[in-house]
Amino acid sequence: MSSTAHSSDTGDAGDDSGDGGPTAARLRSLPSRLLSQTAAHADRLVTEGLATADARKWHYAVLVALREQGPASQAGLSRHAGMYRSDLVAVINELADRGHVERTPDPADRRRNVITITPRGRAQLRRLDGLLATIQDQVLAPLAPAEREELVRMLTRLAEHHGAHGRPGADDPMARGS
Repeated sequence: MSSTAHSSDTGDAGDDSGDGGPTAARLRSLPSRLLSQTAAHADRLVTEGLATADARKWHYAVLVALREQGPASQAGLSRHAGMYRSDLVAVINELADRGHVERTPDPADRRRNVITITPRGRAQLRRLDGLLATIQDQVLAPLAPAEREELVRMLTRLAEHHGAHGRPGADDPMARGS
């Protein structure tokens, strides 16, 4: 869609086209358009929700990666969090300033740093997990639990087919839920 398209292009599938009529049926049935609209709505909810906790999506991704993998070099953390190393430095700085991670020299190679989640970072991660669980429930509200599981399976299959999983910068840290 062009940048001059009606604002309803990012709304619900049945939104008005802006001229008093419904969006064309053919547009309402395009899977790529429906995915895009739903993703934009979910992304807005996640971004706004995380902001209430003074966090961003990449903060969450780094904290999750550290909690699951343990202390890591910046290169390892970049891979585990699915982001570029050049972007990771700013995120680590923000998390360190908040007391959520510590950066210490690697005893095996003093030229590199090891990043570790702190108790304060673990507490923040618990808060963010709860917040994101609530947001996931909002996004998936019309679906029954079995439908939610099926949707995640299908979206995972699509993401894997298109090579999105595991490529730095391609994974949205919220795409797999909380």
